[in-house]
Amino acid sequence: MDTNMNNLIVNDEKNKVRVVDGVSYERYGVQTHVLDKSDDICEVAQRYVGPNCVPNDVIVLSEKALGCTQGRAVKLTDIHPRPLARFLTKFVTKTPAGIGLGMPETMEMALQEVGTPRILLAAAVGALGKLVGKRGWFYMVAGRKAASIDGPCSYTIPPYNEYVSLAPAEPAESAKKIAEALGKNVGVAIIDQNDLGGEILGAYNLPYSNETLIDILHDNPLGQASQRTPFGIVRKVQ
Repeated sequence: MDTNMNNLIVNDEKNKVRVVDGVSYERYGVQTHVLDKSDDICEVAQRYVGPNCVPNDVIVLSEKALGCTQGRAVKLTDIHPRPLARFLTKFVTKTPAGIGLGMPETMEMALQEVGTPRILLAAAVGALGKLVGKRGWFYMVAGRKAASIDGPCSYTIPPYNEYVSLAPAEPAESAKKIAEALGKNVGVAIIDQNDLGGEILGAYNLPYSNETLIDILHDNPLGQASQRTPFGIVRKVQ
């Protein structure tokens, strides 16, 4: 890893600077300890991000990390998939982005999070979409809570290699609280990002659109493996 002053990190195989609409932005990861439900996310931000950020920075935070501090990670051994979950999993398209609902435990949590009727409707619509060559219809119906559920992969940091992660609660409110805790006129966004794309789940005080921020983060500078950089800092190059 390339370590910059103030302990900001550019992760391996990621570029420090990305140009969007003719504007250059520096992207840094901020390493932390492995977060869990004993952590207060605002205190974590103050400890690790606070000394490194300046006014007008945009702070990004992984939705999974936020969810972990909220107790939104469930141990695999505490999940008992019903037969329906095992059946539906067989029809999930596997992608390099993550497990998603491709294992019985994650599908079971989707059934619990959004309800059996909605998941069954989403499955029917998704099957129709596949027939006509359209992808993503399942999650259009199942919704954000289902789309955010993910299981452990080979690169998942312990102990979360034995957990299913769920969508964080109130991401927009969390973004506001983090910004206020940092107190430096920064923007904050909670992001669902992987190597295939991303989405803003909640934001506060952003100086540009959600779409621009996703473009800035296009190559997932926080990484998707064991980097331990749940926070990132985006800084416009003057």
